[in-house]
Amino acid sequence: MDMLWNGWGDPAEAAPLPETVTGLLRDWLGVTPRTAAPLALEELPVPATGLDTAARQALADAVRGEEHVRTDAETRVRHTRGKSTPDLLRIRHGDLDDLPEAVVLPGGHDDVLAVLRACADLGLAVVPFGGGTSVVGGLAPAGERPFVALDLRRMNRLLDVDPVSRTATLEPGLRAPEAEALLAGHGFTLGHFPQSYEWASIGGFAATRSSGQASAGHGRFDEMVLGLTLATPQGTLDTGRAPRSAAGPDLRQLFLGSEGAFGVITSVTVRVRPRPAARRFEGWRFASFDTGAAALRRLAQDGPRPTVLRLSDETETLIGLAQPDAIGTALDGGQDAGCLAVVGFEGTEEDTALRREQAAAVLRDCGGTPLGEDPGQRWAEGRYSAPYLRDSLLDAGAFAETLETAAFWSRIPGLYAAVRDALTSTLTDAGTPPLVMCHISHVYENGASLYFTVVSAQGEDPVAHWTRAKHAANEAILAAGGTISHHHGVGTDHRDWYLREAGPLGVAALHAVKRSLDPQGLLNPGVLLPAD
Repeated sequence: MDMLWNGWGDPAEAAPLPETVTGLLRDWLGVTPRTAAPLALEELPVPATGLDTAARQALADAVRGEEHVRTDAETRVRHTRGKSTPDLLRIRHGDLDDLPEAVVLPGGHDDVLAVLRACADLGLAVVPFGGGTSVVGGLAPAGERPFVALDLRRMNRLLDVDPVSRTATLEPGLRAPEAEALLAGHGFTLGHFPQSYEWASIGGFAATRSSGQASAGHGRFDEMVLGLTLATPQGTLDTGRAPRSAAGPDLRQLFLGSEGAFGVITSVTVRVRPRPAARRFEGWRFASFDTGAAALRRLAQDGPRPTVLRLSDETETLIGLAQPDAIGTALDGGQDAGCLAVVGFEGTEEDTALRREQAAAVLRDCGGTPLGEDPGQRWAEGRYSAPYLRDSLLDAGAFAETLETAAFWSRIPGLYAAVRDALTSTLTDAGTPPLVMCHISHVYENGASLYFTVVSAQGEDPVAHWTRAKHAANEAILAAGGTISHHHGVGTDHRDWYLREAGPLGVAALHAVKRSLDPQGLLNPGVLLPAD
């Protein structure tokens, strides 16, 4: 099943906003209902493909079948850009500037190599496409060169399971739920559950350094990867002969997070773990974000570390965003909600019970008040619903978008304040005062991530409106010592700030890698690095 072409996920999962939320949008933020419905798919002005018969045949030969090269309007629209709010606003208004000439579906590594050779001969750029969930412009190449979307969905097999080493090798087009189901048949789990879980792909996780909501216990996806195979315009690269090696720099780390700019990931070998016998989620309340953050830091540094550990600030807790099925309920009560922390544990029954007891002692000592399992269970049951909520806000005439960053613990308070202030002041000065919410969703011994959600009125030009606020937030992130992205990636949206973060010499080194592996600049031009 494909995602909704002008929104997130399965349209059957969309839900209307509660009256408390629509009232907040109207009374607090000045949001007015839309005056016109977005275009229907059949109303989009889709131009015919620019590929001639010979080009289409060359691509069909590469993937061994004309049925694997699609140039129809609907398929091309569904592969236009990703799922950021600007992406959705543009496609809803008929902006098809980033339309691929064709969608090509390879069946394996050799097919990918053949497609890259054919595209080199035809002068076509190539944009790898997994689940289509990018929110940073990762599927919108820069420049005037026509391109094809390389949809990897046919490459969706579990290639190998090594129960002795506890590893599995997966193809890149395998979506996360299918990967979990296949691994479960062998008694294993990957344990990677980002908010995009229902739609994102294994290859996309590796290409963007994805981080799942159970990262406190399972680690980020890049920490799970033990080996990668890549197809590049210059040939094949295999990386990872052992779990760790001192044989030079680790090339795996060069390609993790490379976002399709250096090569197309065609297989991923990952660490897997036995499926847990027990999963428990619970809620804790803290009086302030600072107090809660200190409690999370203590658990991250001194243990016991839960599998899931996250903290919503006062505004996000009040609105109820941490529990999408209960959103708006705190507004009805009119009470001070403090800050909600969600804590989760996985493992054997004995280990889970012990770590819960030990963590509870730490959380109480840090000023936490236990709320029982209901808030944690509500979060677990609704954790994939937030993107649908974003679409409902857009339908109601509001603007809603997210951004994220990370920093060392000592910089977290200043980073939090700087980004909030940048977003609030920029959008307020533009006449659309926002609601800015934040949570800590990933913790480490030395630091944590901050994930912001912003809601405001759309303004006359919503995309330009957000672009100014996003630029201000990006500047605030770098000035406060944060990284430009913790897990969303670079794409085109973050590229200019990533170049500053990497520095001139680092960027020169990456350009050298690009020239070595992709001398014609075929792969995802303008993503991660400027297009030639």
